[in-house]
Amino acid sequence: MAKPITKIDEPVLTEKEIQAQSLEKVLQDLSQNADGIIETIKLLQELHDSGILGAINNLVAAKEQVAKILVGQMLRPPVITAINNAMAAAGAITEIDPETTKKLMGGLSKGLQKAEEGFQSNKKVGVFELVKLIRDPDVNRVIKFSLNLLKGLGEGLKD
Repeated sequence: MAKPITKIDEPVLTEKEIQAQSLEKVLQDLSQNADGIIETIKLLQELHDSGILGAINNLVAAKEQVAKILVGQMLRPPVITAINNAMAAAGAITEIDPETTKKLMGGLSKGLQKAEEGFQSNKKVGVFELVKLIRDPDVNRVIKFSLNLLKGLGEGLKD
C-alpha cells in the first residue's frame, strides 16, 4: 500500500507571476466596472479643467499649515459662540412638535402674502377698522397666540 500524503507543497510564485496575477485582477475589475471608471475619469477631468483638482492637491500637500489655520480659526471666541448658539438652537428645535412648526410656517407664509397685498393696496387703516379686526376670529387667534408666546417667553426668561 501507498503511504498517505501528509504534506502538501504550495507552489511558490515568482515576483513576475505575482505581478501578472495582480495585473489580471486589475484588468478584470476594470472590465466589470467600465461605466463607473469612465464617469470617474470624466469627473476628474472636469475638476482638473476647473482648477478644483489642483486646489485640492495643494490643500492636501499643505495639510499641516491648513490644520493649524483651521484650528486657530475654530478657537476664536466668535466662532465658539456661534457653535454654542447653534447647538442651543438645535436643542430647542428638537423639543418643538413638527406639526406645530409646519402650522406656524404655513401661517407665516400666508401672513406675508396678506401683508404684501395690504402694502400694495396703500389703504389707510382707521380706528373702527382696528376694532372690527380685533373681533375677526383669525386676528383674534393670532393675538391670543402672540400673548401666550410672550407669556411662555417670559416664564422661560425667569429661570
